[in-house]
Amino acid sequence: MPEAKVPVKPIEMPKVGDHPVLDFLNTVVRVDGELVDLLQSDADVRRWLARAGWPVDAAAAAKLKPTDLLETARNLRMAIRTEVERRKRGEQNPSVLNAFASLTRSYPMMVPDKDGRLRLERRLDWETRTPEQFLAPLMESTAELMVSGDFDRIKHCENDECVLWFYDRTRSQHRRWCSPAMCGNRNKVASFRKRRLGGAEAL
Repeated sequence: MPEAKVPVKPIEMPKVGDHPVLDFLNTVVRVDGELVDLLQSDADVRRWLARAGWPVDAAAAAKLKPTDLLETARNLRMAIRTEVERRKRGEQNPSVLNAFASLTRSYPMMVPDKDGRLRLERRLDWETRTPEQFLAPLMESTAELMVSGDFDRIKHCENDECVLWFYDRTRSQHRRWCSPAMCGNRNKVASFRKRRLGGAEAL
C-alpha cells in the first residue's frame, strides 16, 4: 500500500470492520483520492485502543519514548495487513506476527463476575513498559483471527476507491460494502446516473 498522508483536519476513525483487527487496518482511509493515516501520535493509538476496549495505563505509557507506540503500532498494522492479504490469496507466513507476539507479556486471570461465575480476564505486565506490551491485546486478537477466523467472510469493500476491510457476519454472506451509508450509497447513486445516462443516449 502506498504511503499514507497526514490528515489536514481530524477525521472520525471508521468502525465498520465488525472485528477490532479489521478496524485497526481501517485506520488508513482514502479521502478525496488520497490515502490518509489516522494514527498520527501516541495519543491517537491510545485513543484507538481505549475505543476497542483495551485502555492503556496512562502512567505506564508516559514512560515510553515519544512516538515509540505510534511507530510500533504502524509496524504491527503493516504486518497484519500483509498477512491478511496473504491469507486471502491462500498463503500464510505468520513469522513476523509471531515475532511481535513473542515481545508481549500478558496472562489470564480468573475473575468472578457479578453473578459469582468465573471469567477469564487478560492482564498485562505493565512493568515491562514496552510498546509491544501495550499492543498485546490487539496482537492476541490478531492471532485468534488468523487461527479461527473464516477468511471467506473477511472482505475488502467492493468500491474500487475504498481501502476498508470488514468481517461479513450476514447469514447470506452477501455483504459487499464497508458501509451501506458510505460506499453502498455511492454505488447506488453511480448506478442510477449510469442508467439515466444510458436512457438519455437511447432517445
